[in-house]
Amino acid sequence: MTVRAIQAKQMVASHARPDPWFGLRYNFNIYRGCQHGCIYCDSRSLCYGIEDFDEILFKANALERLADELPRKRVKGIVGTGSMSDPYGPVEADLKLTRGALEIIAQLGFPLHLITKSDLVTRDIDLLSQIARTACYVSLTITTTDDALAAIVEPRAPSPSRRLEAIRKLSAAGVKAGVTLMPVLPYLEDSDENVTAVITQAAEAGAAYVIPAFSVTMRDRQRDYFYAALDAHFPGLSDRYRRRYGERYECASERAPRLRALYDTLVSRYGFATRVSPWGPPAPARQPTLF
Repeated sequence: MTVRAIQAKQMVASHARPDPWFGLRYNFNIYRGCQHGCIYCDSRSLCYGIEDFDEILFKANALERLADELPRKRVKGIVGTGSMSDPYGPVEADLKLTRGALEIIAQLGFPLHLITKSDLVTRDIDLLSQIARTACYVSLTITTTDDALAAIVEPRAPSPSRRLEAIRKLSAAGVKAGVTLMPVLPYLEDSDENVTAVITQAAEAGAAYVIPAFSVTMRDRQRDYFYAALDAHFPGLSDRYRRRYGERYECASERAPRLRALYDTLVSRYGFATRVSPWGPPAPARQPTLF
């Protein structure tokens, strides 16, 4: 796997209105491509223009661009990272570009929502705790608590056990940590037992929220990659997918209604939030009146 530097013309993308699931007003990605090798990753799709997803491209001027662009945002809102490529892939241990971005976000007083599959995020608890004075959310993607299954569908990512331990450490440090339970792969992860295990163990680790999607998305190049992986590890399963989903993009589990009802029950039991709400600055204190 090669690692190569590129230059970014722009770092920060803006949403016209905050994202309703993750609360994002702004978004950036330092890396292109990913080292975790998840067989279901939508970012392999042709529409993202990444020719070789196993080649890691890092934006050498990322911190310079971020420090220039973010202060120009007239409205503060949640800054997100991790939607296209994991900000804590193994390469980050050496480059420390994500850590540099957190330093900038902390200095500017922006709230943050970071999504990752890596317990390397705990390296930066000092900065995340500082950002939490404004607002800080760290979502660990956990699609199964079965380390053996995860080693097949997310072959180079840290195990779910390590991710749950990361949630425990982040929560203890005052960071709102939670779980993105997505995708839930049909026929592999869409059992009551699997969903219950993820939500229950998230609660035991101190998670503040669980955000689910009882489906997987598939298109062009990513579908071919996914099916090849299924053929290698679960013979016959790709044919089952083809029969049910054809060329469909949104491939919901046939058990999705049952899983949603189970999710609602467990969320109520553990008091979880179901999404990250858009953030706004605290309202100014009102001058008390005498009468």
